[in-house]
Amino acid sequence: MKFLKALQKIEVDQRPLSPADDVTPQVEDNKQTRNSVGDLLTDRNLKIGTPKSEADGQSTSVIDKIHAGPESANIVATSLDRSELTPFDELRVPEFTVDTDRINPHLVAITQPQSAFSEEYRSLRTQVLHASQKRRMQSIVIASVGPGEGKSVTALNLAWLLAQTDGVKTLLIDGDLRMPSLADYLGFEAQQGLSHVLEGEISFRDSIVRLQPAGLCLVPGGKVLSDVAELISGHKFIDILHEAREIFDYVIVDAPPLSVFTDAAILINDADAALLVMQAGQTSYKDIERTLETLPREKMLGVVLNQSEDFLLGNSYYNYRYGKNY
Repeated sequence: MKFLKALQKIEVDQRPLSPADDVTPQVEDNKQTRNSVGDLLTDRNLKIGTPKSEADGQSTSVIDKIHAGPESANIVATSLDRSELTPFDELRVPEFTVDTDRINPHLVAITQPQSAFSEEYRSLRTQVLHASQKRRMQSIVIASVGPGEGKSVTALNLAWLLAQTDGVKTLLIDGDLRMPSLADYLGFEAQQGLSHVLEGEISFRDSIVRLQPAGLCLVPGGKVLSDVAELISGHKFIDILHEAREIFDYVIVDAPPLSVFTDAAILINDADAALLVMQAGQTSYKDIERTLETLPREKMLGVVLNQSEDFLLGNSYYNYRYGKNY
């Protein structure tokens, strides 16, 4: 019999089996099992016994797995199911609870979630969700023509509401490394952020903070940099976006003004889509046309119009009016 020959071969090699490891009764029950055990016993690398896994203390012996009954098989299957976590489930990051008394009042999705202004941002969120159903669109850059037009406020309100959507995992990145502001808007001091990742000081995951109660994840800007275009033009930011897409459903990037720096144009080229924010009565049509000529039209989702007198004209809420021309 193959099994006896296998035992004889082990005795010749001076590798005797201990009495506790007698597997003969199980082998004689089934021919196919007998052949499998015989092949295993002739393997010089095989170690008889029940070594323990450092992870869970369960037996990892090959023979134990072969002779495990249906009940044991179910236990193993359950363990495997639990280990099949998504990258987001495995994310372990520090949390920060947003204090509504300390944040910028223009973050109406947080401070006044039931207001008409929040509904406008919910409408914008709906447009983004519908657009993403038509084509792949995970990373979205929020940019403006000039400074002070409300792009950071728009990015924060939109990202916060996306994170509150059932089943939607959202990341907000402060990509304005010349003047990072998102942490300040939220009322906390960030010790590290995107700039530290780009310079190789920390990993991408080490830069993430989870904001509660929405569950929105944020990568702050970090320290101010001057050579931003050189850093984001290389492969590092592309790698960051690639890793972010594997973890999150949506990645919102707050970019610098397009008319001042080339940073935003670089970010838009690397991302899936872009939204252009402009302030009513401030941005000229000529500047808008000049800016749009430099951008890939297929990536432009639309325009968000801030401080429009056409929206809720009689309401002086924070003296900050929001509008949308999408």
